[in-house]
Amino acid sequence: MSIYESLRTALTALTTNKMRAALTMLGIVIGVGAVIALSSIGKGVEAMVNDNIEGLGSNMLIVVAEQPEDSTIPVYLTNSDAEAMADRLNAPALAAVAPVASGTLRVTHGEESATLSVTGTTSDYLSIRNLEIAMGGFLTDADLEDLERVAVLGWQAYEDLFAEGEYPIEQTITIDGNRFRVVGVLEEKGGMSAMGGDDEAIYVPLTTAQARLLQSRTLSGERIVRVIYASVVDESQTDAAEQQITSLLRDRHGIESGDEDDFEIINQQEILDISSEITGVLTLFLGAIAGISLLVGGIGIMNIMLVTVTERTREIGIRKAVGATSGAILVQFLIESLVLTLVGGLVGIVLGIFGASLISQLMDTVAQVTPDIVAIAGGVSGLIGLVFGVYPAMRAAKLHPIEALRYE
Repeated sequence: MSIYESLRTALTALTTNKMRAALTMLGIVIGVGAVIALSSIGKGVEAMVNDNIEGLGSNMLIVVAEQPEDSTIPVYLTNSDAEAMADRLNAPALAAVAPVASGTLRVTHGEESATLSVTGTTSDYLSIRNLEIAMGGFLTDADLEDLERVAVLGWQAYEDLFAEGEYPIEQTITIDGNRFRVVGVLEEKGGMSAMGGDDEAIYVPLTTAQARLLQSRTLSGERIVRVIYASVVDESQTDAAEQQITSLLRDRHGIESGDEDDFEIINQQEILDISSEITGVLTLFLGAIAGISLLVGGIGIMNIMLVTVTERTREIGIRKAVGATSGAILVQFLIESLVLTLVGGLVGIVLGIFGASLISQLMDTVAQVTPDIVAIAGGVSGLIGLVFGVYPAMRAAKLHPIEALRYE
């Protein structure tokens, strides 16, 4: 019997019991749909997280103070550390440096009041953190030199303090009892801005913040900064930049050879790698959970095919009596199993794409239905049909024609 005849016979046999065939395929439909939907959501979350991390800055390094395990002396980063890093003779691989001093303070405007993060920084912060201006401008070098009381609002801070549609530029806000003039508002960044507080923060000149709002000093009288952001000239220079910063700060902090650093350099690429690893495991985990339903669907197919072999024992005997080979019988039942899984797989693919779209809308994210996810889900469903159809098909092929004809 040709493949065409086997396929036609398989379709005829399946359409004879439409309800049973449909219920059998349901397990495959649900399994394939779940694999595609959950894997696509996982891929979408991975892409969203990576985009948000990349949006934190451009080729960025983050330097923070870190207490060595064997030391009890408090450690700090200072203005002079940032100034030394900004000197191209000390760190030629760095394009820009922006020290940050920050604290949570009460901010008011008219009758509106909110507790917000107040960040003292420099003009380079804008480019290092990839921020955009929505209204007005940003801090300037002149603002730092003259200790100007000017402020730039993150988008959420602007919405908290001003009425909808109100123009804030040149208006006055009060930060911890000090009056500041608003000179700009940043575009809403969203996503993972909470990591740096971009949307919720108010930015003022570093010198003004340290003189009026955040007056912490070291025991030697130096101004303290919480973190130093730096951008690298080129991505290929990242390792060189880390080495230059490490050498410079160890020398400035008097750290002897072999002693532990009292600072940490966080590489943006390292954050991306860790994030990709975590979200990749999450995607694999979701796909594995969905794959269990595919396995259950395969078991259901084996069960139904065994029932089918039992019901059609006499038919198998007749076919063998008129010359059908065991191979032809084997192929016949394998094709029936494959048809069930492939049709179920196609329906599952459509259902999975629709489900991924629906879930992404509910989760406010973007599902990524990639060709490899669809190919894997479809391929696995076909493989399940083949694997779980082999035993029933072999059982049918091994039936002795005389015993089969005697079967009632």
